[in-house]
Amino acid sequence: MDKLRIMSVFGTRPEAIKMCPLVKELASRPQIESLCCVTAQHRQMLDSVLDVFDLKPDWDLDIMTPRQTLSTITSKCLTGMDEALEALRPDVVLVHGDTSTTFAGALSAFYHQIPVGHVEAGLRTYDKYSPFPEEMNRLLVSGIADMYFCPTAGNRENLVREGHTENLFITGNTVIDALKTTVKEDYRFSTEELNTLPYEKKVVLVTCHRRENYGEPMRNIMLALRQIAEQRPDVELVYPVHLSPVVRESVDKYLRGAPRVHLIDPLPADEMHNLMARCYLVLTDSGGLQEEAPALGKPVLVMRRETERPEAVAAGTVKLCGVVQDDIVTMAERLICDRAAYERMAHAVNPYGDGHACRRIADAIEWRCGLRKERPEDYQA
Repeated sequence: MDKLRIMSVFGTRPEAIKMCPLVKELASRPQIESLCCVTAQHRQMLDSVLDVFDLKPDWDLDIMTPRQTLSTITSKCLTGMDEALEALRPDVVLVHGDTSTTFAGALSAFYHQIPVGHVEAGLRTYDKYSPFPEEMNRLLVSGIADMYFCPTAGNRENLVREGHTENLFITGNTVIDALKTTVKEDYRFSTEELNTLPYEKKVVLVTCHRRENYGEPMRNIMLALRQIAEQRPDVELVYPVHLSPVVRESVDKYLRGAPRVHLIDPLPADEMHNLMARCYLVLTDSGGLQEEAPALGKPVLVMRRETERPEAVAAGTVKLCGVVQDDIVTMAERLICDRAAYERMAHAVNPYGDGHACRRIADAIEWRCGLRKERPEDYQA
């Protein structure tokens, strides 16, 4: 019998972190041929993750161009995917999350009448412009998908309310699977500055790159970070700066030269995970860090107006601090100064899984495609 050909499509660093463990889990199944197609929506940052997981793509669209737009990303993905799908001829296409690669990959598979599985399905803010363009990408992919792999029960409920009632599986989040392989007690960083950080102080890990934060919100965030650094000699801020020219210009204008602020290049996935494991607190506008940091016992303040991960807020591992300078400073100061408030967040239960999401997704695909008799059980948080 021919093997079931499953092609995983991704193109950004966060997608790669969450999909590489799944590609490898699928490859371990004797009845599955696991294929990998990358768009390279983020070239350098994607490649660093592929290196960490020792994964060589079967197809590489290599679409990234300087100052690319959402339209160029989507159109180049669509045209490039035609050739990949015709050459590799998968039986199922898997896409992840909410990027332009995700939408274009799902749409291309639909044009070729290939079933689509959506990993990390069902996240919602119900504001189509926040996060932008991710919220609309999620909604569009939900309309195309044939299988939905939901990290939480809440994600599944969102899809049911929207009329998607078949082939929904609660799996946990694959990022927890990734952390199990990357975080090590004796880890040594290739970025030497991270080996010599005074971890006995309060190291605050920062990321900020969202498109909806461009402009005034990003200015407010940068000024808040500078204020925290200037007011707190017991705090060291570490900011791996995204490669976006817009982000880098803002960082150079407002943060360059601030005391106890370490501006470094983006980190490989394993370095980022190990830095997170050693830091005190995370300030971010990222989505994935809201799942990763709580798994390592680190409180997260989200520098956005809303989050598509309300489970983390409900569990107490994440708090929204918005994009107003005073609000960011006030909430960060509280966690820096109030040990009881810090401990409540640090010891809250992470709702995103037990590190077996990839196994559950692979089991669900095998069941849906007739390779397994019994439907796999859903993850229970």
